[in-house]
Amino acid sequence: MELREKKIQPRRSFIFTPGLKPEMYPKALASGTDMVCIELEDGIAPKDKEEARKKALNLFKDKQVDDGIEKIIRINSVREHFGILDLQDILISENPPPAIMLPKVKTPDEVVLVDTLLNEKGHDCRLHVIIETNEGLENAYDIGSSSSRIEALFFGGIDMAAELRCENEWEPLLYARSRVVHAASSNGLDVIDVPYLDLEDMEGMKSLAIKARDLGFTGKGSVHPKQIAILNEVFTPDIKTIKRAKRILKTFHQADTGLVVIDGKLIEKPVIREMQRIVSIAERLKIKS
Repeated sequence: MELREKKIQPRRSFIFTPGLKPEMYPKALASGTDMVCIELEDGIAPKDKEEARKKALNLFKDKQVDDGIEKIIRINSVREHFGILDLQDILISENPPPAIMLPKVKTPDEVVLVDTLLNEKGHDCRLHVIIETNEGLENAYDIGSSSSRIEALFFGGIDMAAELRCENEWEPLLYARSRVVHAASSNGLDVIDVPYLDLEDMEGMKSLAIKARDLGFTGKGSVHPKQIAILNEVFTPDIKTIKRAKRILKTFHQADTGLVVIDGKLIEKPVIREMQRIVSIAERLKIKS
């Protein structure tokens, strides 16, 4: 089965909505976020897993409207019983979710298994992978390169902090964050930072979002709709950045040499890929420059 190529699109913000409460799904879609993820994992008690799964998959019984919002289901770990049940129901579904989020991934083999099963069924589901364990961090690059279905790596800071026996703060997790950014960048993937949990500290959230952006993250999670506008603002390229990206792309294509010097700096293909991402996002968001 031929899969579509990775689609460059805004992934500045995402929000979870509980699988048990499908009535909250439209509200999440209307929140202004770029990604809505229906939760079947940590936020659902074991006794409610089956009900949540059925209600979540029922949301996709009809073809989804292309409204620019990425729609994802976070299943349970495929190394666990509930994750296998989640995957089985997705595989037998006539209209599977457009994307699946895989939590607690430790090795590339987990992703390869899901990819292979989706191929057998002819399902064109995209994948989002959470790196939130020590083993996953060690294998982050190989995980990121394990399937052409992967669109983004997510940094699971809460679980990672527990694994590392450190505080869930910026400095203790800087190395782990950097390694996930490196793995994503090396594989041409977006990379999304962990949500900020304190809803009363919007300035604190914005400050950490800026740090994450400057480190290389392309977006950050939210736990409440009121956080989304700030996250979208932080991760939206400004006019100056967009204009520079367009100028670099134009000069690069006109030169047709594989590398050019602009403003005294050597511009090569990895830089061009990032410039293309900036321009594509600007076009998607209809930002005039």
